[in-house]
Amino acid sequence: MKKMLRFRLALLLALPFGGWAAPQPAENATLNPQPSTLQRPKLVVGIVVDQMRYDYIYRFWSKYPAGGFRRLLGEGFSYESCHYNYVPTYTGPGHASVYTGTTPAVHGIIGNNWWVREEGRETYVTEDKTVQAVGGTAAAGQMSPRYMLSTTITDELRLATNFQAKTIGVSMKDRGSILPAGHSATAAYWYDGTNGAFISSTFYQKTLPDWVTKFNAAGHAAEYLAKPWNTLLPIAGYTESSADDVPWEAAFKGESKPVFPHDLPVLSAGAPASVTPVLKNSGDGKNPQPPTQNLDLIRSTPFGNSLTTDFALEILRQEQMGQRGITDFLALSYSSTDYVGHQFGPNSIEAEDTYLRLDRELARLFEALDKQVGRGQTLVFLTADHAAAHAVGFSQAHRLPGGGVGPSVIRDSVQRALTRQYGAGQWVLSYENQQVYLNRSLLKRKNIDLGKAQQDVAAALLTLPGVTQALTALDLQRAHWSEGLGMYQENGFYAPRSGDVLTVLAPGWLEAYAYPVVKGTTHGSAGAYDTHVPLLFWGWGVKHGESSAAVHTIDIAPTIAQFLHIQEPSGCSGVPLREVLGR
Repeated sequence: MKKMLRFRLALLLALPFGGWAAPQPAENATLNPQPSTLQRPKLVVGIVVDQMRYDYIYRFWSKYPAGGFRRLLGEGFSYESCHYNYVPTYTGPGHASVYTGTTPAVHGIIGNNWWVREEGRETYVTEDKTVQAVGGTAAAGQMSPRYMLSTTITDELRLATNFQAKTIGVSMKDRGSILPAGHSATAAYWYDGTNGAFISSTFYQKTLPDWVTKFNAAGHAAEYLAKPWNTLLPIAGYTESSADDVPWEAAFKGESKPVFPHDLPVLSAGAPASVTPVLKNSGDGKNPQPPTQNLDLIRSTPFGNSLTTDFALEILRQEQMGQRGITDFLALSYSSTDYVGHQFGPNSIEAEDTYLRLDRELARLFEALDKQVGRGQTLVFLTADHAAAHAVGFSQAHRLPGGGVGPSVIRDSVQRALTRQYGAGQWVLSYENQQVYLNRSLLKRKNIDLGKAQQDVAAALLTLPGVTQALTALDLQRAHWSEGLGMYQENGFYAPRSGDVLTVLAPGWLEAYAYPVVKGTTHGSAGAYDTHVPLLFWGWGVKHGESSAAVHTIDIAPTIAQFLHIQEPSGCSGVPLREVLGR
């Protein structure tokens, strides 16, 4: 007690006369009161580039002019080590994860397709037979986000503004528009190749706005397909890519070789056989004419991105996005990079040319944002829904590891193994998303334990070329992984929709649906070539810089929530990125 009293007395004597005093501001200090109105950007633009590898920014750097990727890097903030943290790395899960801020284990979008056990059929990620097409065919238009279990950052902006903010999604792909736009979106538009139109569904609206109908009637897709696709620059300068004629690239139907120039007028001259010749009523009282041209071809050219930009700029003008005194959100996804990448592979001149042209589209978009919304008034982020592996033929030609496996071969091999063990029966219902779906009803009737059957499937899978691991659903649910391949599988697993046994392929090995012919490339694995994507922030509130910190795409949504001072999505498991927030 005496020591404590002496300490307090010494402390008081050390203080200025008068004892304890409130801290005083410095003589020249100024107070910084909070602004009377909440500071937010006028517009948020989320850009997802389908199948963009991180290294594309730097591989083609010398050929990018100043207005696109160079502007993003020169004025914005770049995360150099951004990865996905789940499998499979596909378009549907990628877009959902970016905008919900969580993984498929929470938002439920486990793939582009999956097997529905209750209905005994496969479903598509945005399929919704309860709604009707608006502006196009039933097959293309009966879509909504009903399978997505979490809200999105776009939903949260709508909620935060009492639904006054406009949130609009646009993409050539339905899933690239619908999932980012969210459940409460003002609108979502995607492309229907049967009539060359941007369409929607009755989930959002009963008819297309007049300006959309007018845009579609202008025939922009046909105009782009009226000219051959030649290289933007002299082809001899595409030194970052392989030769133009290599065996691992797939030619367009009607071409003898996959080489430039690609004669789009000839290749699109007839309607594709897969297109229904008579279009369904669009819902606006008009019956579109049957197609006379393969307008779907534009997806697999860089001009699909140009058409997407055209439509996005029209949205900015017609909907007055970011110009109404309240923060709006445009969710933009460029899809043609994925179609071109699948067909020709990452090292093709076609892929390089597509990115050089995409760079010009970004510059066109940024210039429009400066003029219509105001320079520095738009918050932009750019990322990808997944990356891609090198083409198998390219890897083998350069003595790099890699190979191809056929999904149907895997499915049939497992079916034969179970037939030998259990007798006749349809033991395997589906093989999707690198997962085996077992016939649980048949197993129950035969009194075969589900856990044992899963272990038997895993053993059969491990005998196949290219398969390095097989993890059963029961084992996955009994354990927890914070890193490694188990983490990727756990984060991508949603029990009501996922399969019974999950497969892991060796690095560089691809699922080839046209097996044994392996043309082009694909994605879906936990390899860095599939998970490592760019992450760039630019515009309102963003200071120039970069970080090599390991971050994930699920961190984007909570970071945008912090910028906007709104709630993060309902299933969010990502964390705000402190560096770009200036903290």
